[in-house]
Amino acid sequence: MSHPASEIDVLKPLHTSLIDSRNGYDEALRQAEGGDHIILFQELAAAHETATVEIEQRLAALGETPDASGSFMSTLNRTMMDFRALFVGLGDAILPALISAEKRNLSGYDAALEVAGADFAPILAGNRQSLAGLIGKMERLQARSAA
Repeated sequence: MSHPASEIDVLKPLHTSLIDSRNGYDEALRQAEGGDHIILFQELAAAHETATVEIEQRLAALGETPDASGSFMSTLNRTMMDFRALFVGLGDAILPALISAEKRNLSGYDAALEVAGADFAPILAGNRQSLAGLIGKMERLQARSAA
């Protein structure tokens, strides 16, 4: 049996990171050019939204009030997307940075899975698997653009 405090301690930063990512994709959707990326950004935003809500419910069940505003990174992610859109459009050039950020989110899931209660671990594992699949999509887009 894990201690709720450690689960809270790991879920809170994952929650913040997923909000930050979702906010970045929401901004990207306002800027995106090209169908591949629009669909991908929609899928990533939706995956993070789902996971965020589920983690919020879990935190509430553990007696913690989740902060739904994200972090300073939300502002930074939105600014980065704006800045990038000015120079390159949101084409394939942005993929390596997104892949790297999402791999950090996978690490956050891994840490959460180590301490998650047995009732919540399957939800986390499912969300992690969805994200891993979307990272695979980004890697395939990147490989195609490099070819």
